[in-house]
Amino acid sequence: MYDRELSCCFTGHRPVKLPWGNNEADERCLALKDELSQRLMGIYESGYRHFISGMAIGCDFYFAEAVLALREIHSDISLEAAIPCGTQPDKWARSQRIRYNEILDACNNVNVLQVNYTSDCMMRRNRYMVDNSSLLLACYDGKPGGTMNTILYAKRQGLKTIIIEV
Repeated sequence: MYDRELSCCFTGHRPVKLPWGNNEADERCLALKDELSQRLMGIYESGYRHFISGMAIGCDFYFAEAVLALREIHSDISLEAAIPCGTQPDKWARSQRIRYNEILDACNNVNVLQVNYTSDCMMRRNRYMVDNSSLLLACYDGKPGGTMNTILYAKRQGLKTIIIEV
C-alpha cells in the first residue's frame, strides 16, 4: 500500500472537450504536456512519490506518460492505474487501446475497480483516486462534468488542488 500523504491523483478532460481534440501535435497540447511535466517535477520535489491515473483517453494519458518520463529520472516514483471497469477501452480506436496497454504495462500497480461498466463506475474511480491521495492535479476548462465533480469532491475531502487551465 502507498502512503496517501505522498500520493497525487489526476483528473482532466478527454479529447472531445479539449480545443485541439485528438491533435496532440497542436502547439496548445504540446504546451499543456510541457506544463504537466514541469508541475510533476515540482510535485515530486515537494515529496510526492506515488501517482494515480484514471487512464481515460486524453489528459489522463498525458499525465501517466509524464509520470513515466519522470520515473526514468527518479526511480522511486510509482504509477498506479485506477481502472473504473475492465471494459474501459473496449470501444476505443485500436491506436488508443495500444497506447492504453503500453501505459498499463509500465505501471507499478493496476487496480481494476469493477469488471463491467455501470453508470457510476467513473465517479467511483474518481472517488477512489481522491480517497487515496492528498493532492489532486487537474487539467480543467471551468465547465461542468466529471472533472469539475472530481475537483469539488477533492476539495470537500481536504485535498490540496492544483488546476492547470485548458
